[in-house]
Amino acid sequence: MTRLALKWALNSCALFFVMKLVQGVQISRFQDLLMATVVIGLLNAFLRPIIVLLTLPVTVLTLGLFTLVINGVIFYLAAYLVPGFHVAGFASAVIAAFLFSLFSFTLNMVFGTK
Repeated sequence: MTRLALKWALNSCALFFVMKLVQGVQISRFQDLLMATVVIGLLNAFLRPIIVLLTLPVTVLTLGLFTLVINGVIFYLAAYLVPGFHVAGFASAVIAAFLFSLFSFTLNMVFGTK
């Protein structure tokens, strides 16, 4: 349970950094930041594998670059589901999703969560 809370906190920090770096991403309140982190995590856990499986031929043809588009769709969908979390456009969603993945991976590696 402690590891889950640590991962949630680290991913929330990553989302906060993304919000500060990408101009098209805005979060109204701290509670919306925490909720957006949960929604992104749930969408990545349940919806992303289905989308990746359905788009496997396109992903193979683009040598895996289509996963950036999938991550952008997940990020954009999370912005649609969480009321205080706004993404200006799809390009902002793709950039934000890429940076979120990078920051989240780095923070989880530094703090040793698996």
